[in-house]
Amino acid sequence: MIGVHSTRSAQPLHPTLIRRSIQLLFSSGFAVSLLIMRIAFSRELTYRFLAWNLFLAWLPYILGELAAYAYRRRHWGMLLSFGGLWLLFFPNAPYILTDFLHLIQRAPIPLWYDLLLLATFSWTGVSLALTSLATMHAIVGEHGGWIGGWFFAGATLALGGMGVYVGRFLRWNSWDVFFSPTAIFADVAVRLLHPLAHRQTYAVTVLFSAFLFVCYLTLAPTRSRD
Repeated sequence: MIGVHSTRSAQPLHPTLIRRSIQLLFSSGFAVSLLIMRIAFSRELTYRFLAWNLFLAWLPYILGELAAYAYRRRHWGMLLSFGGLWLLFFPNAPYILTDFLHLIQRAPIPLWYDLLLLATFSWTGVSLALTSLATMHAIVGEHGGWIGGWFFAGATLALGGMGVYVGRFLRWNSWDVFFSPTAIFADVAVRLLHPLAHRQTYAVTVLFSAFLFVCYLTLAPTRSRD
């Protein structure tokens, strides 16, 4: 599913982009279908937040494609803008993994169904995250070479792991950067300055970053050039 379209192509809708988008839409559609069936059968909106989290997971994918389009057209200002927004919203995609914390038996829906529901949403979120990262990785690799590209990918995954922690445990949203930047900076800074007092911060960040890195190596082992 995951690959990088050529950043040098002049076509606004490359066949690989269309195919990849259809794959991700199919995965998203299956996830939403499971949610709709659960709501219809249980007549409860217990997991309705998954639909919103999936929408947020699509943002980095869309922003990554917009950044790639700007790069192909050599619109450097647009590239920096879309790239910055992509990095800001990137943690929203793997964040869905943490929704497994809500998994408990809720009659009349069997536990295995909710497990499948959460797994499908999580898989789709991770796929969206890593697909968008592969696109940005290719752009950076064009200028920074192999080392620069992989340094960028690794740093992004580390920031993604931190973003998952900030979102799940500190309860900050990506858009809060525009409204409460000082408070977010203070929350993060105190944990960076006092690591021994905030072991959970480092445990969550390191383990989620490592998990995403393994997924990235597994799902995007090569860079296809369309």
